[in-house]
Amino acid sequence: MPQTVEKGTAEIVARYVAVWNETDTESRRTDVEALWNSDAAEFVEGAAFRGHDELYGRIDRAHEQFVASGLYTATAATDVSQHDDIVTFTIQLTSPEEEVAWAARVFLLLDGDGVIREDYQLTVKALAA
Repeated sequence: MPQTVEKGTAEIVARYVAVWNETDTESRRTDVEALWNSDAAEFVEGAAFRGHDELYGRIDRAHEQFVASGLYTATAATDVSQHDDIVTFTIQLTSPEEEVAWAARVFLLLDGDGVIREDYQLTVKALAA
């Protein structure tokens, strides 16, 4: 894989994870609008979130519940890969003790500009009740 593709892939994963950890609500909204295209969709656990407003709402709620509470930080595993316009990796909720409490395999389908048009999260480690 050429170095520019690796750098671009690592950058999109870092930006994706960072949006879940972003503490400033306006910055989070700006990041959502920069990372996903305007008609993008995320599919997770039987639910679909379409467009910037729904994506922002989902990320904002998850941030408040899991990150702002101090329970977890969103992190990425070291399993990032890319093939053409598809990026895949594992996102995790990691405790302050560095234990992975939840994990999902993420599949991002990018548009021609390298912006997310479809985002799939498939849970591989469920959050304990």
